[in-house]
Amino acid sequence: MDKMSALTMFVATAEQGNFSRAADLLGKTPSALTKAVAQLEEELGTRLFDRTTRRMALTEAGRIYLEGARQALMQLQLATEDVEQLQHELRGDLRITAPPSFAPAFLNRVCCRFLTAHPQVKLEVDLSDNFEDPVDGGYDLALRDGPIDLPGVIAQPVVENQMLLCASPAYLARKGEDVSLDNYQQHDWLIFRHPLLNRHFWWVKQGEQRIRLTQPTPRVASDNYDFLLACLLDGQGLQFIPQWSAAPYLARGELVELMPQYWREPSAFGPWIYVLYLAHRRNTRKVKVFIDYLKAHWQEHQA
Repeated sequence: MDKMSALTMFVATAEQGNFSRAADLLGKTPSALTKAVAQLEEELGTRLFDRTTRRMALTEAGRIYLEGARQALMQLQLATEDVEQLQHELRGDLRITAPPSFAPAFLNRVCCRFLTAHPQVKLEVDLSDNFEDPVDGGYDLALRDGPIDLPGVIAQPVVENQMLLCASPAYLARKGEDVSLDNYQQHDWLIFRHPLLNRHFWWVKQGEQRIRLTQPTPRVASDNYDFLLACLLDGQGLQFIPQWSAAPYLARGELVELMPQYWREPSAFGPWIYVLYLAHRRNTRKVKVFIDYLKAHWQEHQA
């Protein structure tokens, strides 16, 4: 019996709790599973299960071996998938999580372009401002501009998280284009509220000069970015927004950048948007191709 077949039978037995149920699951006979486990135990020189007439339970060695066996079978499955996809179209499921604000800014277009090019792939995209751990959530990819220090997760930067001060032409026609560090508090402000963000001041830089600005009293404050963006486009005030969000509106003239000689220091969200994925998925072709689509999008729009 080959090693991988024996490992499959051992894992099924451990997960089902007895040979009969595991045999039914795999379409094998109980004696075949008993033989496979006995073969592994002989090879290892130790028992993997404690067996009685009423029950069987993993030994300490069995628990350790089960984790390794699961990892080995998963790696084989991933390698098989990668080899198949080298010879055929991309296929299967790809699960992604990202903040809702990423969708209209760029993720919609990237996903649609990816789907058009790879019709055999099914996407599941969960949009939430709550941080979804790619490990616990079972995601192939996560896009984040917040804390990224997660064990076993690779974080690859894809675009800078540069902040721009913007207003609509309608607001500037109503309130005037004179916006400076001296009079900024006299303007109407739209301010995003988030537990990670300071509510009292901002830091901006001009060249090497670092300036602390007291946050003005907002005309509109919200914890929903898309709501504030709609208010910004409607001319309700000024707002610091990420360049990746502002870019299409600036290109169409729907927003105007103000005080470009100053730039706001990165907030607690950090200076980059990252794509996160589990270390064992780094060579999966679906993941690599989707990341390439993300990078290509930003190369096109920052050229």
